[in-house]
Amino acid sequence: MRNRLCKIVATIGPASSSPSMLRLLHDAGVDLFRLNMSHGQHDKLEQVIKAIRDIERDKQIPVAVFADLQGPKIRTGAFPGGSIKLKYGAQLRLVLAKETADEDTIPIPHAELLDVLQPGDILKLDDGKLQITVESRHANHLIARADTPGDLKDRKGINVPGRALPISALTEKDRADLEFALGIGVDYIALSFVQKPGDVAEAKALIDGRAGIIAKIEKPAAVDHLEEIIDLSDAIMVARGDLGVECAPEDVPLLQRRIIRTCRHAGKPVIVATHMLESMVESIAPTRAEASDVSTAVYQGADAVMLSAETAVGRHPPTAVAIMDRIIIATEADDESGGYKIDGRDDQVYTTADAMTLSARRIAEVLDCKFAVAYTKTGSTARRLSRDRPHCPVIAATPDENVARNLALFWGVRPVVTEDISHFHEMIEKADMLAKANGGEDGDRIIILAGYPFGRPGKTNTLKISRIGAVSD
Repeated sequence: MRNRLCKIVATIGPASSSPSMLRLLHDAGVDLFRLNMSHGQHDKLEQVIKAIRDIERDKQIPVAVFADLQGPKIRTGAFPGGSIKLKYGAQLRLVLAKETADEDTIPIPHAELLDVLQPGDILKLDDGKLQITVESRHANHLIARADTPGDLKDRKGINVPGRALPISALTEKDRADLEFALGIGVDYIALSFVQKPGDVAEAKALIDGRAGIIAKIEKPAAVDHLEEIIDLSDAIMVARGDLGVECAPEDVPLLQRRIIRTCRHAGKPVIVATHMLESMVESIAPTRAEASDVSTAVYQGADAVMLSAETAVGRHPPTAVAIMDRIIIATEADDESGGYKIDGRDDQVYTTADAMTLSARRIAEVLDCKFAVAYTKTGSTARRLSRDRPHCPVIAATPDENVARNLALFWGVRPVVTEDISHFHEMIEKADMLAKANGGEDGDRIIILAGYPFGRPGKTNTLKISRIGAVSD
């Protein structure tokens, strides 16, 4: 049982892939696990997801897993001796090649990048540690100027701020990884380096309803199409790593706030990721700034916050999760926490189901309800409740384990796999049982939402206020 509403995502890596460590992470507070397809080997990832499903079965708690595709990472080629030294102001040749023997040349094995570069374009290398500026184009090469001194090693990443690249968000490796991930039963696919709505549409066509899709916002071009990308996606990730390389540092907090707010308007879950407790890769405790960073994401209304290297390769994975859990709980205890704020659109058209969940939100606040119990076949009722941010956890009772796992990402939702109800007495009786299993006590008020006739999807039209242990209030 979690004592918070914002969810925790942990990345699996060498430090956390054993069954015993996965169990420790889940016990410490992990709600979703991330498989990083950039590094993971298929046979090992298959063992990881088997271990996670074993935990799920033992604990009787649905656990979501998502595969994070590598995407079209643009990298330099190889240098003589493994690196070259950039000198401030020195001229460099950019050529189409996998490797070079020249000290003043940067090989780039990506024709699509070289074709679009123009004088004045800035290239950030090695996660922004180095920078060069294109000065001129020639028949077989480009000339660039080194803006920062330093050593540039083989196969380092290249970012081009402000320049949309004519490449698909899915490489051949991504397509193979995608089919593998779907085959082992992941619940979401995270799509890297999205630039336009068409990138999401392409991935959705390949996934064909077999998993949800998380669009990672890490390029300025994606921000230009933010609402369309959110509309096509099942969830969004604020991927601050590459976003921080391609944008000015002062813009990243503003973009994070804008993305969260836009997702909240659309009723789509949003994950804030990258460098949240980065110092805990080595340290036993985070910096105060990192604690404030996690708290800020919770205040802004994020559905989930994510640990990357902290749990993948860090020295203290369970401790990082436990500290993140404590930060979230402390932040949510503040009455001014933005997690409870409704951010609906003025032009939104409301349905009967919307009216029911908005009413449930107000009732939960006025009567200080312990839980909202939502009987849902497809998950739509629980998703609406999560969007409306009631002042209590949402117990989502569904007969479909895939729906339950999908709901593990949503703010405030505690999914439970259970059989459908068939009459009103069973609806109240089972709600009591579920509430008690989640820490409720006799006399606690609960809200029950369901659709009548029971068992039919898309019919949320019944709201009942009840007390645990009583037939009626």
